[in-house]
Amino acid sequence: MQANAFTEALDSQLAAGSRVNLSAPSARSVLGETPWLGGVPAATLDCLAELAVLHRMPSGSTLFEQAEIPSFAQLLVSCSVALLGVSGTVETLIELVRPIDLLLPAAVLNRQPFLARARVLEEAHLLLIQAEVFRDAIATDHALCLAVLGCQAAQFRRQIKLAKNLKLRSAEERVGCYLLGLVQEASPNTPVRLPMEKRFIAWQLGMTRETFSRILAVMEQYGLRVEGDMVEVVDAAPLGARF
Repeated sequence: MQANAFTEALDSQLAAGSRVNLSAPSARSVLGETPWLGGVPAATLDCLAELAVLHRMPSGSTLFEQAEIPSFAQLLVSCSVALLGVSGTVETLIELVRPIDLLLPAAVLNRQPFLARARVLEEAHLLLIQAEVFRDAIATDHALCLAVLGCQAAQFRRQIKLAKNLKLRSAEERVGCYLLGLVQEASPNTPVRLPMEKRFIAWQLGMTRETFSRILAVMEQYGLRVEGDMVEVVDAAPLGARF
C-alpha cells in the first residue's frame, strides 16, 4: 500500500481519534519496550514501525465494529478497551483488554471479520500497524511469529479461565473471586475502585446488573465492604476462606 493510501485509510477508520503529540514515545520505541516482543530482531521492529502510527483515542470511542475486516493490527499501549458482543442493539462484554496486548489478532492474521466491537473505556493510546505489513513480518520472522503466538496463547488461556468460571462457580462465587482478585492486585489495606461500570462487570461475570448489585450487598459477611464503586477489605479471614 502506498503511503497516501495508508494515510487515507487510517484517517477514515480513526477519524474520532487524534495522533499522539510528537513529544510522546515513537512507534519504534513502543515496540521496543513491549515485553513479549523482547526476542524479536531490531530490523523486524524497524519494519513494523515504518508504517505504524500512534493514536490517542478518547473515552467512549469505537475502534472497530463487529464483522468489520481489519485494516490494521492494533496494539493497546495504555488504559483499557472493552470487547463487546453485539446482537442488534444489545451489547454484552466479552473481555476487558489491558495493555500491552493485541486486539483480536486472529482476525488480522486470517483476514477475517472481527467477532466483537471494540470500545475505549478511558482515553487510550494504541499503535496501529498496517495489516499487510504485520502479516508479512510474521511470515518471514520466526521470533515475531513465536511472540504473537505467545500473545494469542495468553488470550486463549484467559478465555478458558473465564469459561470455567462461568460454568463451575455460582454467581456469588464469581463475584467474590472477582473482588478478591481486585484487592489482591492492590496495595495492602488500600481500598480499590471497580475498574469499569457495574453493568460491564456483571456481563463479564455472566449475570444481570441487578443480580450483581444484590450479591455486592451481602459481601460484608465475607469481610468485604462495597460502597459505590469502592471495595475495602474489612476482614481478610472469611474472604480467603470463602473464595
